[in-house]
Amino acid sequence: MKKGLRLFTLLSFLFVFSSSMYASQDNNDALDNNIENTDIQKSKEDFQKEIESLKQEKLLTPSNDKKSHKKIEKRIKIVQDQIDALKYIETEKSKQYLGTPIFDKEDFWKLIIKGIFNIFIILIIVRYIYYPVTRNKDYMFTYLLISLTVFLLCFLLDNVKIELAFALGLFAIFGIIRYRTDPIPIKEMTYLFIVIGISVVNALANKKISYAELVFANLLIVFVTFGMERLWLLRHETRKNIIYEKIELIKPENKEELLADLKERTGLNIVRYEIRRIDFLKDIANIRIFYYEDDSK
Repeated sequence: MKKGLRLFTLLSFLFVFSSSMYASQDNNDALDNNIENTDIQKSKEDFQKEIESLKQEKLLTPSNDKKSHKKIEKRIKIVQDQIDALKYIETEKSKQYLGTPIFDKEDFWKLIIKGIFNIFIILIIVRYIYYPVTRNKDYMFTYLLISLTVFLLCFLLDNVKIELAFALGLFAIFGIIRYRTDPIPIKEMTYLFIVIGISVVNALANKKISYAELVFANLLIVFVTFGMERLWLLRHETRKNIIYEKIELIKPENKEELLADLKERTGLNIVRYEIRRIDFLKDIANIRIFYYEDDSK
């Protein structure tokens, strides 16, 4: 169990680290683009003066010098594009409040569509594959909220340039979150990893990933999970911890008698048991019993 938690923590660290490095690289590329496009920082008046100057130059250029005319026209077109870009930036700023757009139609509908699709996939896995087998409402509640939180976190921070120090700090905050009350069984840990993985993929999918690929990846996970849970693993083994007072039956030679007594007392078709702790002062033992869920109905 501890090895599984360490592996999950290591994978999370590698994911955050790689994301931060990728974001830093994007930040550097954006900086280079800004350096190359410094002309756009000029005022519209400067651009207009430059266009007038180019037009005057074109008039003074001999009409038979077509090569020079084409160069001047190309330069005029570039300056005009810069003016249009400056107007677009001013228009977008006018739509913002405190530096943030009030409403971005494209991103908003992308959030709605991706969010509904992600919740739909998670509901299939958690509600209709996991819950009917385990009947554990606590984990179902946890999986749904973790999925929603991870999806929104990844989607909303996708366009934010996260530096390495901030990414490591964010990872440290999530590293504090631990389930300290009860150890998480390996199967529930697997479902947790599936829920987080699906949410991250759906949130960070960009134009390089087609909708067909995204839908296929999600449905593949759903079908494989369903096949493993319902078709291959036909019977789900459930476990319970009980306090047992007949301390004399814990001896190895009384194994069959102890198993029969446990079946009679619990009414369950117990397939095996584990003696976890023994308290000779109180003459009790902590025993974990294993039985199939179908047999208890």
